[in-house]
Amino acid sequence: MAKQQDEAVKKSARLREIMAVMRKYHFISNFHRQKDPAAICAALQELGPTFIKLGQILSTRPDLVSPDYITALRKLQDQVKADPFSSVAATFEAATGKTIDQSFASFDHQPFASASIGQVHHATRLDGTPVVVKVQHPAVTQLVNTDLALLRQAIKLLKYVPTGKMVVDLDKTLDELSKSLLSEINTLNEAHNGVEFYRLNNGDGIIQVPKVYLADCAPQVLVNEAMPGESIRSLFKAKTAGDAVATEHNRYLAQALVRNFMKQVFVDHFFHADPHSGNILFAQGQPGVWQTTKHFDKQLGTHELTVERQEELPPYRLIYLDFGMMGRLTPVMADGIAEVVLALTSKNNHRIAHAILGICNQTGELNETRFTKQLAAFLQPYLAEGLGQIDFANMLYRIIQLCQNNHLQIKPEVTLLVKAFGTLESTVAKLDPNISMMAVARPFGIAYLKRKLRARDLVDDGVLKSLATLESVSQLPERVATALETFNNGDIEVKLRYEDQNRLLKQVERITNRFLVVIILAAVIMGSSLLVENSTAHPHIYRLGVTGYAIAIAVIVILVISEVIHRIRHWQNRQK
Repeated sequence: MAKQQDEAVKKSARLREIMAVMRKYHFISNFHRQKDPAAICAALQELGPTFIKLGQILSTRPDLVSPDYITALRKLQDQVKADPFSSVAATFEAATGKTIDQSFASFDHQPFASASIGQVHHATRLDGTPVVVKVQHPAVTQLVNTDLALLRQAIKLLKYVPTGKMVVDLDKTLDELSKSLLSEINTLNEAHNGVEFYRLNNGDGIIQVPKVYLADCAPQVLVNEAMPGESIRSLFKAKTAGDAVATEHNRYLAQALVRNFMKQVFVDHFFHADPHSGNILFAQGQPGVWQTTKHFDKQLGTHELTVERQEELPPYRLIYLDFGMMGRLTPVMADGIAEVVLALTSKNNHRIAHAILGICNQTGELNETRFTKQLAAFLQPYLAEGLGQIDFANMLYRIIQLCQNNHLQIKPEVTLLVKAFGTLESTVAKLDPNISMMAVARPFGIAYLKRKLRARDLVDDGVLKSLATLESVSQLPERVATALETFNNGDIEVKLRYEDQNRLLKQVERITNRFLVVIILAAVIMGSSLLVENSTAHPHIYRLGVTGYAIAIAVIVILVISEVIHRIRHWQNRQK
């Protein structure tokens, strides 16, 4: 009983601490309006590891926060003190049922990294294989669950704080963050992701992936192959205009990263969702390795000819790390992404709008014509710049706001993909500022269209557009015949729609309702007048007539006040 009371006191004190920090930094107001990201970062840093991790996850969600917030939140750093080795050994034994000495030939007592979820040690397996072992901090799951529950309570208690115009939905944001964080603290999720990513990408050209020793893993323990190399950011300073060798070298690395990422999206449908420079290593060595690569396909009648060739790989490798945050696409969704890529390269506004509708959920009534016009006006400056210079983080956030204003919600897996696309773009741009990820993405989109249209000779935009047109024209006779038959049967219905039709209909309905109220009021006043005039000898009837007057006057006052409030709100909306 005493223990439960102590825990209740601790939770109460922690809740007061959370609310005090939120008030100190005006957390709710700033976050609602997406203002002052520095204050939000300071609040998260002060609240500790769970909140820092929430901020880091939030920095990967351009569908939830603005580009300024993403930039600021990416700078959040874990400042978690490493656990003593005795604590690490106890956690390992509780999770695996074996001691560290039984599992490893050697194990460094001092970690080389410690973050909010766990810390990482160098070790050697019993067979001599060097590995890295990530062990969670003690009771991290309980701590995360407690802090999330208290954060939700704090938001409910502070929901009446004036916030001005709301930009984000706090409840929805917290739901998304909770799901991501709880998934990440289950180490087996990351282990299974690593196994699948290794199978799909290890040995794809110069791409390497550390092997996961799944048999050694547990819900709180992750064991990966130790990989050589240093962060790819070490190559950024080598990119100088005067060093042609370094420039060509970096261009090759940038293209290899983009090609592999496009394969992840369009072929594997399983992609690394956080490919920042800290999660990509560059390693020298392994010269003289040859790889068979497909050169081109050719259709000869009913047979398909594939020509392959042997290529010698350069003596260096790019290595992916950290598989806690991964994205997965259905084949249908991958098709939708390919449509968006091809639509953007075509710069056709109607095609772009149609492609975006294909990757959205509709949350209300949609005026497709208005959405297309608004999207065209929005995209005009971006398409004029050229796709290689587009700021994808800012563009995505503004497109999401535009979609929300038109009762559309971009599917979460799509926003995660575009976030990953933007993160990788910032990395490859530092290797090769002239690379256009959209230009590299386009061949993968065309390959998708080849499979869809069963065509084999898409070599330029003209042929691409011709095939798309032929696909539509081939359906024209059938559509015309269907339309004529429907007209002949008398089943034609003509539906006329115009801009702001719903707003006008609501206005007409409002005026009609007011008119009916006025008629009823006139009848009440007239009836009350007759009762008062002819009932001087009957006080009860007289009082009934006076009551009718009072009711009529009260309704008139309410109508006047309602009309004034309506006009003030209408004026305020026009000012916005």
